[in-house]
Parts: sequence; structure tokens; C-alpha cells
Amino acid sequence: MIYNFAKRMLNKVRRTLWSENGFLRHVDTVVHVGANEGQERELYAKFNLNVYWIEPIPSVFELLRTTLQSFPKQKAYKALVLDRDGTTCTLHVASNAGASSSIFELGEHRQLWPEISFTHDISVESTTLTTLVRTQSIDLGTNTALVLDTQGSELLALKGATGLLHRFKYVKTEVADFDSYLGCCKLSELLPFMKQHGFQEVRRDAFMSSPGVGTYYDLLFRQVLAAPPTARK
Repeated sequence: MIYNFAKRMLNKVRRTLWSENGFLRHVDTVVHVGANEGQERELYAKFNLNVYWIEPIPSVFELLRTTLQSFPKQKAYKALVLDRDGTTCTLHVASNAGASSSIFELGEHRQLWPEISFTHDISVESTTLTTLVRTQSIDLGTNTALVLDTQGSELLALKGATGLLHRFKYVKTEVADFDSYLGCCKLSELLPFMKQHGFQEVRRDAFMSSPGVGTYYDLLFRQVLAAPPTARK
């Protein structure tokens, strides 16, 4: 009886921790790359978190700053986070208030969301997350989560943060298993990278799928082994 009770309690703890947003109970800071208008701001405030939002589109960034005025623990930075500093990139701005904007051209994304298109392009200079954290003196806190929603460039953002990955307890990212954008990060590329850098997948939620095309997922990773020194260079 005692064994069964302990087992039920352990399963309850696991369900809570690995529920969709349960990991937020175990962090004090979130770095959210690909902010858009900060749609998760109320959720983060519920957990009383310090939040650093990063958004590259100037017009969307201004809306984000306005939206965050009543959230004193949340701050916005205007930046395009990739794998290198100082590269001028073309960012394709999407028709859905910029939410699907990407440095990549649309691929099979059209099969899932035919109503979305690119309306215009802007030129943006890239930075790495490592550089942004250093130059802006961003305090990563004690237990920090990295959230990525950058429409296909998630792996590039991670590669530009290899020197910081050991600082993140959790990484949550959106990823597709098909060419949603031309040249985008795919599930088959993301999984080995995260494993190499000491992260274990603990949750996978499919949120959009199309027969014959593929599936979009939200993935949650937990750090189980700090990256070796060579990976932090």
C-alpha cells in the first residue's frame, strides 16, 4: 500500500512538472526569443518571472514595449538572434501581424496556413544571444528557461548561444518535421544538437499537422548534463 501511494505521488509530480507549462514553476527567469507581441506575458506574470523578450521587427517591437508597460518584471530588446554577429539579413514580414515572419522563404507552411503570406521585407542586422546577453547585461538568474519561436531559425539561435546553453535549465522550442520554410530547422536536426549539448527531451506536443506534409511540435528539453568545455567556445 505504501509503495502504491508513493508511486501515485511520483506520477503526480511528474505530470505537474512536465505539463505544458509546469516547468515554469521551477525557473525564475525566461529568455523568450521571437516575442511577437508578448502573448505569453500574462502566463509569465502568473509565475512571477523575470522575462527578457527579444523581437526583431521594429513596428512589432514598439507594440511589445507598450504592452509590457504594466509588467515591471518583463523587458523587451529589439534584435534578430542568429548564429553570428553583424550580418545584414532579409527578414520577410508575415501578414498575421508578423507572427510567422522569417529569414527563410515560405515552404510547405502554405499547406497548413494558406491564408498567411509575406507582405514586405526589411533588412536587419543579426546578433548572437551570447553577445546580446553580454552587451545588455542581461541577468540570466539562477534557474532560467530559454523559449524559442523564430519560425525556422531556432537551430541558428541555439548555435549562436552554445557558450550560454549550460546556463539554461530548460529549453522550449517550436519545430517542424518538414520544410515549413525553405532551409528551416527540422526535428531531425534539432534532436541530436540538443543531446550533444546535454539536454534531454521531456515533452513533445503536436499543435498542427497535415497529412502528407508533416507536423509542428512544441518541444521541452531539460538540461541533464552540462555541455563540455569545447562546446562552449
